[in-house]
Amino acid sequence: MKQSSSPQLLSVLTAERAALLNFIALLEREQGMLVENLTDQLLELSEQKSTDALNLNELAETRRALLRKNLPQLGADAIRAWLGTHSPQALTIWLEILALAERAQRFNQTNGELIQMKLRRNQQLLTVLSNAVNKANLYGPDGQTSFSPGSGRSLGSG
Repeated sequence: MKQSSSPQLLSVLTAERAALLNFIALLEREQGMLVENLTDQLLELSEQKSTDALNLNELAETRRALLRKNLPQLGADAIRAWLGTHSPQALTIWLEILALAERAQRFNQTNGELIQMKLRRNQQLLTVLSNAVNKANLYGPDGQTSFSPGSGRSLGSG
């Protein structure tokens, strides 16, 4: 590793690890809100999630750019071997980043599944309510009741 890029790469990897830890904490909060049905708080959380995801992407791109200066190919094995030779401390952080990224992916997948389950349930409830309204059809377009059970006589008539 070039002497000048070593501290910079270590700094970027450290920042990426910290950002991933924060992102995972955010995903854990999101999962808790989904499980507890605290959907009103999810909008605020989703804004933070988007901001954090953009930050993670920027850090990853910076890391890739630094690694490209020293590696012709950025495959996982090549990065692992190169860091092992040139910066064991960076390798340790890199391996943590890989594990954290997998953990974040699992949380994100689970949260997506929870959201899909809630969407399906809400759609089913809307369908039930819509069907009930269509069957009852208590009021006509003019706002007057159009309900006449049984014989078809209006209410109050003998």
